[in-house]
Amino acid sequence: MSKRSIEQVDMAPEAQAQAGPSSASVSPAPTPGSGSGSESSEIALLQIPQKRFYRQRAHVNVFVDHELDYPKSPSAMDWSVHYPKYFTSPNAEQQTAATALDTAVTGEGQAKDTKKVEWADVGCGFGGLLMALAPMFPDTLMLGMEIRVSVTKYVNDRIAATRQAQSLLPAESTDRVPGEYQNVSVIRANSQKYMPNFFERGQLSKMFFLFPDPHFKNRKQKARIITPGLLAEYAYVLRPGGILYTVTDVKDLHEWMASHLNAHPLFDPIPTEDLKDDPILEAARTATEEGKKVERNKGDKWVACFRRRDDPVD
Repeated sequence: MSKRSIEQVDMAPEAQAQAGPSSASVSPAPTPGSGSGSESSEIALLQIPQKRFYRQRAHVNVFVDHELDYPKSPSAMDWSVHYPKYFTSPNAEQQTAATALDTAVTGEGQAKDTKKVEWADVGCGFGGLLMALAPMFPDTLMLGMEIRVSVTKYVNDRIAATRQAQSLLPAESTDRVPGEYQNVSVIRANSQKYMPNFFERGQLSKMFFLFPDPHFKNRKQKARIITPGLLAEYAYVLRPGGILYTVTDVKDLHEWMASHLNAHPLFDPIPTEDLKDDPILEAARTATEEGKKVERNKGDKWVACFRRRDDPVD
């Protein structure tokens, strides 16, 4: 039986029905000239998902084939599924010229298909960092990468429900946030295998590795998210001047990651005090579910940030 089949069998039918944002159909208020409300179509309202319906093992073997979908190259990636406001669907070829012209531009008048994902949260968990940063940097496309099936689905449902809630708010509502979370998405991926399949050379300006699996046993440490081999790939997709953030509550893992990054020729350490007023680092320390749990337990957090050096001159 395939991995995909096993995952489907493991989830009970009632859990499958609940593992997603609850929805309820309501009729939108009639607008002037639109006729009676009974003639208008119904809208399925999504609700913010509850974690208890998205149970998942904490650890996943990254060396196993998980039947993941990934593009052959970054140019083959269809980002319109993740950021419909900023990318045109490949299926839009049948549009008339007038419709194509209308849909090729965002509400702010910016041409579609000109943006690229710039920030990647590797092992994003339940998406706490993404949801915190999205309204702070509404013009920056950020992507969460998570290998666990149910956790990825939770983040996807969370973003979908939040986007819909924002779209239904009155224009003058103070609850509307910049960007309305259209700049954030999540994808199920094994970042330790397929990172260059998603991102071009030097495409990213920030990468986050927050509270990764420590893999305490010596024989398991080869599966850690920071290794010399993986740093070569991270340096490939991170542009010169870009920043790589690491945060953990495990001192041994902190020392491991810092030592490998310090030894790599394309990364320079950034003194933590230089980033003390950086809202991004503050969010990285406090916005994730793991970060909040460490705070509740009054535990320590270890931070190390590194800047991508310029490429060596040939």
